[in-house]
Amino acid sequence: MHNARSRTITAGVERTPNRAMLRAVGFGDADFDKPIVAVANGYSTLTPCNMGLNILTERAVTSLKNAGTMPQVFGTITVSDGISMGTEGMKYSLVSREVIADSIETVCQAQSVDGLLAIGGCDKNMPGAMMAIARLNLPSIFVYGGTIKAGHYNAQDLTIVSAFEAVGQYCAQRLNEKELLEVERRACPGAGSCGGMFTANTMSSAIEALGLSLPFSSTMAAEDDEKAESAARSGEVLAAAIRRQILPRHILTRKAFENAIAVVMAVGGSTNAVLHLLAIAHAADVPLALDDFEDLRARVPVLCDLKPSGRYVTTDLHLAGGVPQVMKMLLAHDRLHGNALTISGQTLAEVLKDIPSEPRADQDVIRSWANPIYPQGHLAILRGNLATEGAVAKITGVKNHRITGPARVFDSEETCLQAILSGAIKRGDVIVIRYEGPKGGPGMREMLAPTSAIIGAGLGDSVGLITDGRFSGGTYGMVVGHVAPEAAVGGAVALIDEGD
Repeated sequence: MHNARSRTITAGVERTPNRAMLRAVGFGDADFDKPIVAVANGYSTLTPCNMGLNILTERAVTSLKNAGTMPQVFGTITVSDGISMGTEGMKYSLVSREVIADSIETVCQAQSVDGLLAIGGCDKNMPGAMMAIARLNLPSIFVYGGTIKAGHYNAQDLTIVSAFEAVGQYCAQRLNEKELLEVERRACPGAGSCGGMFTANTMSSAIEALGLSLPFSSTMAAEDDEKAESAARSGEVLAAAIRRQILPRHILTRKAFENAIAVVMAVGGSTNAVLHLLAIAHAADVPLALDDFEDLRARVPVLCDLKPSGRYVTTDLHLAGGVPQVMKMLLAHDRLHGNALTISGQTLAEVLKDIPSEPRADQDVIRSWANPIYPQGHLAILRGNLATEGAVAKITGVKNHRITGPARVFDSEETCLQAILSGAIKRGDVIVIRYEGPKGGPGMREMLAPTSAIIGAGLGDSVGLITDGRFSGGTYGMVVGHVAPEAAVGGAVALIDEGD
């Protein structure tokens, strides 16, 4: 794909109409020789994840102007996975990733820009922007909107998953109506993406590991001043990358993707990282396969004690040293490619040179290398008679790695959730939710409502779940998703009968 350059605007009298249009949006005579930077702003009040992005956009725009570029802002969509979860609306979630990627690519190519600064918060903004960045191959940087701060109730940190699990607790009579309402009121106290190591914070961590966002930026709180300062600094770094012509495909190499996978394993990230990293790699023409995740899982321990299955939220990880601390530990033990390039022009090893090789002793969010949460990664790639093309299991928080029991078969998420909340699912059952894949759903919905209801009912260690749909980053337990081939295209999961 070619990359037109805005500086062609100066190439002769035939460009006069273009100049006239640009004067109307603020260009003066001295501005036509400056690089034009597209600023893709995912701002929306639909979701707390994106409601703070205008502030970051303003800071980035000011920084880009001060750095001698001409930033031009446009909007791109977002949907809230948390709000659409458990409804028909969730069928649009994964599709929105493609819409976001296409919209960013469309604007940047149509307007012949010189660089791209993309700002996003909710789950699909991040991989969508990264897919566009990979396709465009213009100097680019990603600015994460930041994580939400934890809510608090009964001396417990709350996240949005707390509200989903509270529904299961209430239906199992483990929580009364007043307590349920208090959890709902307090779970999301302000702006920012869902607060555990769920999909948004997993992808922000992965993008930092890929080298296309600034150090420490992936775990900053949305409402803290340092997040706005990081957005401003991102504008400066992008302007320098445009001058030096540091391109995404210089950065998005096979080594970079291996680094991202290693970080996802170490922080205990979302199963969605598998399909998103595969899509970004495809957009960048980098060979990456499902089995690469399993290869890296065998070599990378889970180092961070983070929700959904752990104790801490992402702001706690930030205070403990953030993703740079995790990466430095991986680098020190030869699990990270230190010579991978970042958007600043530095290698990862150079970025991490002042970070200690072991975490501070006054915290226990990041474990020492000798004392990991799990000795191997938590995202297991499984194959078998039900998943000849593969499936993804998230095995954090799982006490039993094997279950045998009667199949409880459901052809939609809704019918399964009703069964769980009514008490029809018993210990030892293996739930099968099918026809929720990419084609069968359509849209490959996330099964957070059923899995949270299982946890809330106290069945997390005794009930298994298999689906051709996806899981939220907030899901944990004895669950296997992404089963392929899916039921709708003739996968064996379609042949399971009730009671098998």
